[in-house]
Amino acid sequence: MTDRPPIVRAEPGSVSIRDVALRAGVSVGTVSNVLNRPGKVSVPVAERVQAAIAELGFVRNDAARRLRLGHSSSFGLIVLDASNPFFTDVARGAEDEAAEHGYSMLLANSSESLEREATYLDLFESQRTRGVLISPVSSDSTRLVALRSRGIPAVIVDRRLEDTRFSSVSVDDVAGGFAAVAHLLALGHRRVAFVGGPLGIGQVSDRLQGARQAVAVHPDARLEVIETPALSVIEGRAAGLAVTARSPREWPEAIFAANDLLAVGVLQAMNMTGESHVPRHVALVGYDDIAFASATVVPLTSVRQPSEAIGRTAVGLLLEETEGAPGFEPRQVVFQPELVVRESSGG
Repeated sequence: MTDRPPIVRAEPGSVSIRDVALRAGVSVGTVSNVLNRPGKVSVPVAERVQAAIAELGFVRNDAARRLRLGHSSSFGLIVLDASNPFFTDVARGAEDEAAEHGYSMLLANSSESLEREATYLDLFESQRTRGVLISPVSSDSTRLVALRSRGIPAVIVDRRLEDTRFSSVSVDDVAGGFAAVAHLLALGHRRVAFVGGPLGIGQVSDRLQGARQAVAVHPDARLEVIETPALSVIEGRAAGLAVTARSPREWPEAIFAANDLLAVGVLQAMNMTGESHVPRHVALVGYDDIAFASATVVPLTSVRQPSEAIGRTAVGLLLEETEGAPGFEPRQVVFQPELVVRESSGG
């Protein structure tokens, strides 16, 4: 025999915290502590409450919780291209760091579109997201300033804005572009092509700036810019095919692609005829050093970014702001890139 109330199966969402408390024989406050501050509750009591939650099918009403707190326990992350493994790794690092501090991560893909970016910012605001991590399409911070004024701070990921009111985590892409092209020039190449775009994206512009600085050191070298409409394998292949359509005498001796996806597309196009033009006729360097850069048919020389560390660091900066760290001031963290030399550059 037992004096515990009988189990009554209810419709999803209709079981209240009071029902759980009654079933477990504890106070409503104890159930709240189990859900929000489990360290304050003894293990036997917490197990009894969790058993009651499972028996009754209780589901926390996060919408009501957001109304009480004024925000949710989630962060939003907006990336430029979710199909790019670099951003996948950034998201993994951000999600792991957020989870360690009791937050969940909502991922959105702007696809390099200002309109989609604005839509997701509106969505995260309507959901009362605690804060936003964003790899912005443009350098205009107006929308983020307005968001912060309504209580939702933002941290810039994978680039640095002139507006230093926002914390940011980035890589010195100018240095990365310089290292990539300096490597090609050191191998004796003097006709170098840069493949990347749109050039309005800050990371692309910075990598091109670094490439130009490297070429400027060598008066006999020249840099051709082949702009692409997107940073994708398809656009890299199109750029590579445009090069191979020329007379071989007009080919660049080396190509620096603004990311590894473009570089993979260029590699495909250069070797489609069955003859391996990379690296025998054209040296190739990519950027990001994504997971499969070393596993391509011709392993790819690439500029490595610490992608997971970028995500973790960005969440850390957001936590400093949202949790009111004493003396908080926005910080701009800049990682240094690393050139990883493989077969594609012939180095």
